[in-house]
Amino acid sequence: MKLILIRGLPGSGKSTKAQTYDALHVEADMYFVNDQGVYQFDPRRLQQAHEWCQNTVEKGLKQGLDVVVSNTFIKQWEMKAYRQLALKYKADLIIEVCREQFGSIHDIEPSVIKRMAKDWQE
Repeated sequence: MKLILIRGLPGSGKSTKAQTYDALHVEADMYFVNDQGVYQFDPRRLQQAHEWCQNTVEKGLKQGLDVVVSNTFIKQWEMKAYRQLALKYKADLIIEVCREQFGSIHDIEPSVIKRMAKDWQE
C-alpha cells in the first residue's frame, strides 16, 4: 500500500500527475467543487478542506487502498499529518515534486504564486 504526496506550486501539474496513478486521488481543492461540478474557492473554509482531505486519505488507507494526494505542500509541516497516516497504516510514503509552469486553472494571481515560491521548503 502506498501514500503518494505530490507537491508543487499552483499550475505545476500536480493534479494531472496524480491522475496517472491507479489510486484514490484526493486534494483539498475537491472540497470546493459544488454538486454541479463548479469550483468555488472560499478561503474561510480552507482549514475544513484540509481536514476533509486528511480524513478522506485516512479512510482510503484504512481500506488498504493506494492513495495519492496532490496539494501544494509549500511548507514541510503541511505534510506532517500525512506522514503520520503513512506510519499508522504502514503505507509506503512517496513524495514527488512538480516543477513545471502550466498556469493555474484557478486564476491565482501571479503575485500569490511568487510569494508561495519564495516560501517553498525543500
